[in-house]
Amino acid sequence: MAELTNIITEDAFNFLEKYINTPSPTCFEWTGQKVWLDYLKPYIDTYEVDNYGSVYGVINPDAEYKVVIEAHADEIAWFVNYITEDGFIYVKKNGGSDPQIAPSKRVHIHTRDGRKIDAFFGWPATHIRKHDRDTVPTLEKIFIDCGCRNKKEVEALGIHVGCVVTYPDELMVLNKDYYVGRALDNRMGGFMIAQVARLLKENKQKLPYGLYIVNAVQEEVGLRGAKMIAESLKPDVAICTDVGHDTTTPMLNKVLHGDFRIGKGPQLAYAPSVHNKLLDIIIGEAEKYNIPFQREANYRSTGTDTDSFAYANGGIVSALISLPLRYMHTTVETAHKDDVENVIRLIYYTLLQIENNHDFKYLK
Repeated sequence: MAELTNIITEDAFNFLEKYINTPSPTCFEWTGQKVWLDYLKPYIDTYEVDNYGSVYGVINPDAEYKVVIEAHADEIAWFVNYITEDGFIYVKKNGGSDPQIAPSKRVHIHTRDGRKIDAFFGWPATHIRKHDRDTVPTLEKIFIDCGCRNKKEVEALGIHVGCVVTYPDELMVLNKDYYVGRALDNRMGGFMIAQVARLLKENKQKLPYGLYIVNAVQEEVGLRGAKMIAESLKPDVAICTDVGHDTTTPMLNKVLHGDFRIGKGPQLAYAPSVHNKLLDIIIGEAEKYNIPFQREANYRSTGTDTDSFAYANGGIVSALISLPLRYMHTTVETAHKDDVENVIRLIYYTLLQIENNHDFKYLK
């Protein structure tokens, strides 16, 4: 089989940039999902959207045997939780948001009628807090300033408890090789599985089964979208992609978290939810095509949508291919271009090795 070329085209990068820059917080993913689906449509036969916003494109929809490739669409965010009489706004987490990165960050507060209100997380000046040891940013201390003098002015802007708050930071390419921005977890996964669909179409590959390209919602609050999709689709096989941790930056303990580096290839998970026979196929394709990879051991679970698929419907044969990432759940999440391309290649080649009614049973 010929090596894949032209993996990230100019058109693909333009899609990536638009997709990353489109706010899609947990429970409000539809704007990003529309961008994703519009890009995917030329490469699929049909598509479906479920009640909570998960989207999947289908190739060979009439086939009985179903294989899923999956990412999640949502990004971490905040909810407006309390507005003081002086017009300051306190928040609750929407997903795994980190209070320690919030001070002085600009934000958008999204109103019910679709407007984005400019605001920022305020923080006391160092001059007046330098002797106060109790000023570590926590959820109880961080607050948003939207330029209002009182609660009535805040409410007049259309801001109320329950409004979602996102960071506006956009994608940049750093030193030619690194993608940097917010929501690479896991908008980059949606990008990668869309490229797999594109490459299958452009290379005229005919699959012997139905392929479902799934972009699930609500991963950041408990793998909820994947659970719904697994139950409704009832696939036979699921290959999930998410992000893993680069552990080479300061303050990380490799003994506890493993030894992983961006630019050194996808992370392949070993875990109870990962089916070893499917993992063997993935590793075999990596070795055949000289795709570098890193092995990751997980105790009990992967913490990704893989777990939702694996344990649904009596057991779905599942595996996880992760993109190494620095600074997860910040606005400067960082991934290497080579890793992005190699995840795409690895999923693509693996799909070509799965047969119709593929038997993954350990004992026969």
